[in-house]
Amino acid sequence: MDVAALPVSERLSLGTRNTLKLGVFCANVASGVNATVVPERWSGSWRENLRVAREADEAGMDFLLPLGAWRGFPGATGYQQTSFETLTWASATLAATQRIFVFGTVHVPLFHPVVAAKQMVTCDHVGEGRFGLNIVVGSKALEFEMFGRPLAEHESRYAQAQEWITIVRRLWTEDADFDFPGEYYQLKAARSKPKPYGGTMPLLLNAGASPTGQAFAIRNCDAFFTAVRASNVDPATGLVTPDFTGVAEVVANVRARAAELGRNQIGVYTNVNLICRPTLKEAIDYYQYALLDNADWEAVHAQLREVSGLEPSSPKYAALQDNYIRKIPVIGDPDTVARLLQDLAELGFDGVGITVVNYLDELPLFYAEVLPRLEKAGLRSSSR
Repeated sequence: MDVAALPVSERLSLGTRNTLKLGVFCANVASGVNATVVPERWSGSWRENLRVAREADEAGMDFLLPLGAWRGFPGATGYQQTSFETLTWASATLAATQRIFVFGTVHVPLFHPVVAAKQMVTCDHVGEGRFGLNIVVGSKALEFEMFGRPLAEHESRYAQAQEWITIVRRLWTEDADFDFPGEYYQLKAARSKPKPYGGTMPLLLNAGASPTGQAFAIRNCDAFFTAVRASNVDPATGLVTPDFTGVAEVVANVRARAAELGRNQIGVYTNVNLICRPTLKEAIDYYQYALLDNADWEAVHAQLREVSGLEPSSPKYAALQDNYIRKIPVIGDPDTVARLLQDLAELGFDGVGITVVNYLDELPLFYAEVLPRLEKAGLRSSSR
């Protein structure tokens, strides 16, 4: 498909006919999102990233979405301490692929909008219209201290993000120089050329969880990322499955709020932690082995402290720890995995980002066995 000719609606569809869009999530970061000490854990080298991108492109996956990580966490594995910066990663990945969409993840307070706008347009031209932006405001104080900046109060971060995205959009669309006398940015005679590829703008994605964050995403972005955070455990088999209680209402609420603003094409996405094995028993056993018996617990505790502010002695800590290590599980044989992904589509999700312990080892089975099942269910097309 000629991306240069894609209207906005086609960019929103990621240039595919797939009802349920599927992507590879967090391959740019060592260990992905699995804090495990198993020797096969993801190293995240560039050579491996390149192979993952090309194999995903060839298999017909729809997008690659990186994690914006600057510092990582303590622990036996140096969890997420090694990562590729996402815009340069996206540009190189787009140059090496043909069809798949590639996102960058940008922390608003750390990237000046005039610089970021041109960096992202460069990515967009490299990929001939296949670039998207995951816009984030940041949540980790230690990361910001590396840049000599305090982590601003929550509402201020989104107020800054509103100015930031307004500037970026103007740089992408306006030919004349403009001034911007804002609270966070004061610009004189701002300009940026070239404009995004093909006359349409890169897709904008946001995963704000708070009411303010959700309002920002619905007001400004093409797609909203929300997580299915709870899970259930079958005590008889040890099978862990997502808890979908109330999820359909969350998705419907996002769409209703977007419609109130006249935005009827917003996409709703989520992410899952996949363990797919030829048999259900193998999948359950690997979950126990990798994410429980061999978890990097120091890294898990460090993340929980930074994100929640809780210590292990807190009554709420155990429940948070359990849900954290399960990481939105989609665990099972190909039939089980396909059925769970179909459930997500039926709940109203347009797309799902997938993370695994080792992308090169595990995704080939997903491509060979799960994608055909989703095609048979009418959620995927055999051609883009």
